[in-house]
Amino acid sequence: MSEEFEVKGPHEEILEGGGEKPGHHPHGFNSRLAVMTAIMASLGALLSYQASLTLGEAIISKNEASIKNTEAADQWNFYQAKSNKQNLAELAAKLTGGQERDDSRKESARYADEKAAIQTKALELEQLAHEADLRSERYLNSHHRWATGTTALQIAISLAAIALLTRRGWLEFASLACAAVGVGFGALAWLGM
Repeated sequence: MSEEFEVKGPHEEILEGGGEKPGHHPHGFNSRLAVMTAIMASLGALLSYQASLTLGEAIISKNEASIKNTEAADQWNFYQAKSNKQNLAELAAKLTGGQERDDSRKESARYADEKAAIQTKALELEQLAHEADLRSERYLNSHHRWATGTTALQIAISLAAIALLTRRGWLEFASLACAAVGVGFGALAWLGM
């Protein structure tokens, strides 16, 4: 007569409720950790989404700043070209006489007026570039908060898994502490701090 023996590993015994200690309720522990992990994973997904969103906004704002800086540089180049033309017109006014001198002075005045308008536009573009740079920095700082919160929640989920496998209550509390840190960073990011 052959008898078959089933050898169960510690993991199977825990899942089936074997090897319980007196006064110990593994199913409550398992359920609590499962719910806690699901909540942490959901929060982590939300924080990760926000981290990606703010990183995208930071990149867009930095790109906008680069574009405005380029446009401002173009305006300053245009300004310089008008200055050169104004200088040539002033030189022509000094070297000529009569109607040509008057025409050269009018040209010089026209270039001076055009330069003023170009300078105003260039300064406005520089201001827009500066504002876009600041906006990018704010988004990037927010991104770091969201990303740190996401990382803390991922660590919390890992600790919860280890707590489930090792049945160590202190790991459950460590997991909750990491989750609280993650949520705290998420709250700081949401508040713009």
